[in-house]
Amino acid sequence: MSTTDEGAPGADTEQAPTGPAADRAETAGDAAPVDVGDLAADYIEGLLDIADLDGDIDIEDEHGRTTLVVSGGDLRLLSAAETVGALQELTRLAVQTRTGDFARLTLDIGGSRDQRSRELAGLVQRAVDAFAAGDERFPLEPMSSYERKLVHDLAAAQGLGSHSEGEGPGRHIVLTPA
Repeated sequence: MSTTDEGAPGADTEQAPTGPAADRAETAGDAAPVDVGDLAADYIEGLLDIADLDGDIDIEDEHGRTTLVVSGGDLRLLSAAETVGALQELTRLAVQTRTGDFARLTLDIGGSRDQRSRELAGLVQRAVDAFAAGDERFPLEPMSSYERKLVHDLAAAQGLGSHSEGEGPGRHIVLTPA
């Protein structure tokens, strides 16, 4: 037998929403805001578990950007620049889906950020050498906004000019002599 009396079996009761909309709702109103770093770390931890890889995850927040540093274990499989970039974007999208807001995330797996910084410094040095040989422009391959910022800083430190060209995934830097 079904009845509509409040609290009785079969009564129409309001159920709490579930899924991404509910997760976003937790960030609004009186509820404590969801921590982007924790969401991102949970996502990366899940990926490490699926891949059966060990790793320690440290969360760093600096100037509105959250950085996840994954270290320990054998992370060579994940530390290639293209792989880190793809995982960073997947993590950012996962966090954005949960919060409804754009997330500024950087991912460093097994020292990949330092390695990429050294590679970019080498590209800037190649530009310095090309300019000494008479070149007037040195275009670089497309890269992420974070990497472009690093290159602009490295170029300025070498006394070079730099500007970005292109749109979307084709956006790249062109270096010029000072």
